[in-house]
Amino acid sequence: MEATATVIPPVQKTVPMSPNSSLEEILRLYNLQLKNAQTIKNSTAKERKEKLSKLKNVCMDYQQKIQEALFADLHKAAVEADYTELYNVVTEARYAISNLDEWMTPMEVETPLMYIGSSSKIIFEPKGVCLILSPWNYPFQLPMQHLVSCVAAGNTAIIKPSEFTPNTSALLKEIIGKIFNENEVAVVLGDYSVSSELLKLKFDHIHFTGSPNVGKVVMHAAAEHLTTVTLELGGKSPAIIDESANIDAAVKKISWGKFVNVGQTCIAPDYVLIQESKKDEFIAKFKTNAEKFFTATPKQSADLARIVNNKHFNRLKGLLEDAVLRGAKVEYGGDLDESQNYISPTLLSNVPLDSKIMEEEIFGPLLPLVTFKTMDEALKIVNGKEKPLALYVFSGKSKVSDYVVNNTSAGGTCINDNLVHISQPNLPFGGINNSGIGKSTGYFGFKEFSNERAVLKALHSGSIATPLWFPYGKLARMVTNIMLKYF
Repeated sequence: MEATATVIPPVQKTVPMSPNSSLEEILRLYNLQLKNAQTIKNSTAKERKEKLSKLKNVCMDYQQKIQEALFADLHKAAVEADYTELYNVVTEARYAISNLDEWMTPMEVETPLMYIGSSSKIIFEPKGVCLILSPWNYPFQLPMQHLVSCVAAGNTAIIKPSEFTPNTSALLKEIIGKIFNENEVAVVLGDYSVSSELLKLKFDHIHFTGSPNVGKVVMHAAAEHLTTVTLELGGKSPAIIDESANIDAAVKKISWGKFVNVGQTCIAPDYVLIQESKKDEFIAKFKTNAEKFFTATPKQSADLARIVNNKHFNRLKGLLEDAVLRGAKVEYGGDLDESQNYISPTLLSNVPLDSKIMEEEIFGPLLPLVTFKTMDEALKIVNGKEKPLALYVFSGKSKVSDYVVNNTSAGGTCINDNLVHISQPNLPFGGINNSGIGKSTGYFGFKEFSNERAVLKALHSGSIATPLWFPYGKLARMVTNIMLKYF
């Protein structure tokens, strides 16, 4: 079905940049949660599920307001707002509610013969007071989805959303106020200076989503208190296409994955590596498909979001200009309008590997196309960069996709698709090394906000270690020798 053209007015921010919460307010909320953390820690599965159910229901009640806020901040279409933001939060809550009893059940573990008479288990206890630092690209989904895991694990949380999406951040604060008391969950608003003040406090866990550079700052601050961290970062996520792939399907899937939220997605395909023989077919089908997606005038499409602000617009403009200056060819798109922070879906070919667009994470609707002759040549390019948050491979041969998976490293991988692995609740989501630390969503998110506490229960009298008590004698020597030989 052909997309319909609708004239869209320039994006207008309906509220100013998020105002800064005062240091006094930050400390007040932190101390309230610090005092309440033990009470929340001892909450039952039933109590936590009731909170999650309320979260789910209030979010659904706010569906239209969420759509409006996301349109004001990012020009995001209502359908896209629902399936990329609200849906993930609601389904994450439902999944946690359905599985929380099982997750909270202590895990009994086998007791070796050496420890006969004792029993052992792992309990999942809350970490305590948590900090959730969320970005602007998915300003509703990301803080709320991680909050589900945080609440399910029995923690309190302070959320700091992005100041670059002021409408959504203000609405988030309103929604949280409807669901939680501020000694359980609270939202503080403001710029990087507010984040800096928050990072000075001794949280029990910090969950950050953003760039690797800022992730290093967060990790450094956390190290001052030896606070555990989850870092969801980014990087250059490649899409590899070999000659056996269904090019028509690959074009459609990659185009959707790239242009959702106009490319401002941490797991969007950052660049395409395609076998040389399939380059022309890919370009031709990309052009045809782009018009099906967004019409011949994408700027007028109601479905295409906008770059978040002028700063990021100019960064992307610079990447495009540098690539063209170095010899890249604009095969499709390349249209820019600074007044709307608009950049059209753009396909580039003949992109030099040393151009800035191949060195930096793009985070926009610019798609470089790079050819290769052999798969080893393609993997050399991938492995020459930092480990990506996601890697995609399109091939009609299992041995090819297996080879790619076995000879690369990435946070997550899709074979013959992209993006969709983030919505699979039974899979962990996260990066590796430069693309992230720790995992999120579902059970993995619950574990991330929990301390896996080891508990060993011995007999009421005596101890399995009795033969090793001081003073060391013949019995201790004999027992130690037996331990070394048999246990």
